[in-house]
Amino acid sequence: MNKSDENNFTKENQAKDSQVQSGQEQDSQAENSQIKSNPEKNSEKISIKALTTESTPFTSDELIHWINSRRSVGNLDIPAPTQAQIEEAIECAATAPDHKKLRPWRFIVTAGDARHDLGRALVEAAEAKATEEGEILSEKTVKKTQTMPLRAPLIITVVTQMQEHKKVPHFEQMLSTGAAVQNLILALKAQGFSTVWRTGLLCNEPAVKAYFGVSADDYVTAFVYTGTSPKGEHPRKPIDIEPLVRFES
Repeated sequence: MNKSDENNFTKENQAKDSQVQSGQEQDSQAENSQIKSNPEKNSEKISIKALTTESTPFTSDELIHWINSRRSVGNLDIPAPTQAQIEEAIECAATAPDHKKLRPWRFIVTAGDARHDLGRALVEAAEAKATEEGEILSEKTVKKTQTMPLRAPLIITVVTQMQEHKKVPHFEQMLSTGAAVQNLILALKAQGFSTVWRTGLLCNEPAVKAYFGVSADDYVTAFVYTGTSPKGEHPRKPIDIEPLVRFES
């Protein structure tokens, strides 16, 4: 994130950020103790840096239950994560499996007024796509497209920057980016935020790639809409994995 991007964070986020950070510093040890004694009650907020393979504030069963509770939440509100929290979450994203350590992922953070700029890029992409297909966008479609980035106070765009390597095909680099996105989403969840992973038909149109400075051979892999759910997260229904798995021996 460049300096101008940092300065574009909304004032309300900055005010809430300082309060959150102060509270986290004072209460981190107490929070970890509470999580251990009551994981469901405290499942929305975990100190990421407190977790190690040797000592965690919960059992493996509790961690699995917490991961299974992840939900995608569409419309999000403030507060959004602070720059420090975003950087911490991206550190987690960067631990994704990465053959030959190519680090094919890039992260672009869009907040505040920059979301309107992204909306205009999406409209430009939609209009160009419609022209190619001999269609004309309705005023309703233009407005909906323009306001898409306003469904969350902050968007983390994840880009796959393809690299040529004789032992690492492009599909592995794309899968690595997907793993990085999942790590990012779980890290944000641990910090107490909700997310939804969006892409859509426009994410790799030329106008959108140009907006993000993405080359023709690279990909916009994810728009991670990030913020706070005004309604919380509803429990996830159990998933029947029987038709998804085959065991061989």
